[in-house]
Amino acid sequence: METRAVIELDHVTKTFGDYVAVEDAHFDIKKGEFFSMLGPSGCGKTTTLRMIAGFDLPTSGAVRLDGIDVSQTPPYKRDVNTVFQQYALFPHMSVLKNVMFGLSIKGVPKAQAKSRAVEMLEVVRLQDFSDRKPSQLSGGQQQRVALARALVNMPKALLLDEPLAALDLKLRQAMQFELKRIQREVGITFIFVTHDQHEAITMSDRIAVMSQGRVEQIGTPVEIYDTPATNFVAGFIGDANLIKGEVASVDSDGIVIKVGDSSIRSESLAGDFKQGDSVISMIRPERIKLTLENSPLDSQYYVNCTVVSHTFQGAQSRYSLKTQDGQEVFAYVDWTDGLAEQQPGTPIRMSCDQKVIRSFN
Repeated sequence: METRAVIELDHVTKTFGDYVAVEDAHFDIKKGEFFSMLGPSGCGKTTTLRMIAGFDLPTSGAVRLDGIDVSQTPPYKRDVNTVFQQYALFPHMSVLKNVMFGLSIKGVPKAQAKSRAVEMLEVVRLQDFSDRKPSQLSGGQQQRVALARALVNMPKALLLDEPLAALDLKLRQAMQFELKRIQREVGITFIFVTHDQHEAITMSDRIAVMSQGRVEQIGTPVEIYDTPATNFVAGFIGDANLIKGEVASVDSDGIVIKVGDSSIRSESLAGDFKQGDSVISMIRPERIKLTLENSPLDSQYYVNCTVVSHTFQGAQSRYSLKTQDGQEVFAYVDWTDGLAEQQPGTPIRMSCDQKVIRSFN
């Protein structure tokens, strides 16, 4: 993948009256990258996408496309295309003519336009459906026609505003892999807006996590998942326990955190800490190890808990626990771990590799 930025947001802010929709967005999107903007409703991700597309203009800052400031350039003069939740296919046209439409508007000769449209239908695996009308296609097939129509012009970037939201769960999951395959095959930058963390993690090269108009963190899916920069990212991405405690001691390698009558140790820190500070530690439930009181421990650091409930989920069991100071924690335990089903009220100890416990001020 080339490292050259195809889109640059230079300290972009967008306000609507007194409401700040996007605040100081400042990041680049690389050529050939699958880049996702992820966050809850109202976080500013769609507004950011609309500023890249030209449908909204920045209140301040600049949007650059291939190094050229396009902040005030209308959408039809920007070399980007957008696919929305509603695919807006022409119902009276065949699939082939829908894909050819943009090329025809640009004055591309008919024979050339048809050849390029046929090639793009092969990319989205709809070459056998070229004579059908949109009403004769499934939702996933309609989406792929919309993608082909947007991609046939070979824009510098394709912008996708929650295009999978209208699909049922099984089809949505299948289309995640299709979108990534298509993106790799055509090599065009994809900018994908979603509120679904699983979509973003599955497809993206990098993710921008947004909250209340601000970018909280940008990183690869692994970086976002393993080393979240803020409490918000930790709680929003994946399943996470956010455990409150107090810093008992600090050394060059990390901190020891008092939780109730026991303690854990964290080496992954997001902030500066001193003894006595309040701290929140993120522990992924699949990384927790549970042991009974009379079982040997691999570490001196653990948290005393009580079993609240146990749910069998096939390859894993889900344990709901309560710490001695009343915090709720859950853990996923593989059936191969040899921990038999424990009844509510059973004392149990929770431990975790100190390198994967992420702690925040």
